[in-house]
Amino acid sequence: MTRGLGLGRGAGLLLVFLLGIWVAASGLLDQMAIYWDDITYLTRQHVVLVASSGGAAILLGVPVGIWLSRPSMERYAETVMQVFNIGTTIPTLAVIALSMTLLGIGFPPAFFGLFVASLLPIVRNTYAGLLAVPSHLKEAATGMGMTRWQILMRVEVPNALYVIFSGIRTALAINVGTTPLAFLIGGGGLGELIFTGIDLMDTGMLLAGAIPTAALAVAVDFLMGQAQLRLIPKGVNPLR
Repeated sequence: MTRGLGLGRGAGLLLVFLLGIWVAASGLLDQMAIYWDDITYLTRQHVVLVASSGGAAILLGVPVGIWLSRPSMERYAETVMQVFNIGTTIPTLAVIALSMTLLGIGFPPAFFGLFVASLLPIVRNTYAGLLAVPSHLKEAATGMGMTRWQILMRVEVPNALYVIFSGIRTALAINVGTTPLAFLIGGGGLGELIFTGIDLMDTGMLLAGAIPTAALAVAVDFLMGQAQLRLIPKGVNPLR
């Protein structure tokens, strides 16, 4: 597994290196440099949207996933899960457009649309991860005299952390890639350069938005991968 990860990372770095050579040779780097001030300003907006909507999805999604995994919710969990599934069944652009009709234009509808798009992977993985904890571990904890809260926090959550982190990682990847659509409803972000570049058929402007968006997605995925590797205890972490 470690060898496979190393090969994948090496291939990714090689691809980025070759892409950098092509961009520099084609002169697109000079065209993109014209928009440097716009890139820095819009990247900050992009990061704020991702951090706020993704953070809110984590703060709500993890507790809801825990709640649905409780024995008392066994009969209703899948029904409730289908409600969250609506967020991914409906195209993200449609969700953002619907939120615009309710919340107007600007940051609020963009935040809401991205929040809804990010919620399901977190809820689903938290729920599935906790259900997958072996029953004999919970029985042993009960036999040791642990309360339900202690079993949840000391046995179930640590054993489900890897799956929970995978859901958060997926949700943030979806969020970063979807955030450019926020520009269409006045939410800002790097989508302003991407869509304006498409309208004007300006390749330099288009790449000035697209490349930082891709770089941000790679950076977020890398940071979440490192957090998944280092924060999850060794005994329940298949990466270590």
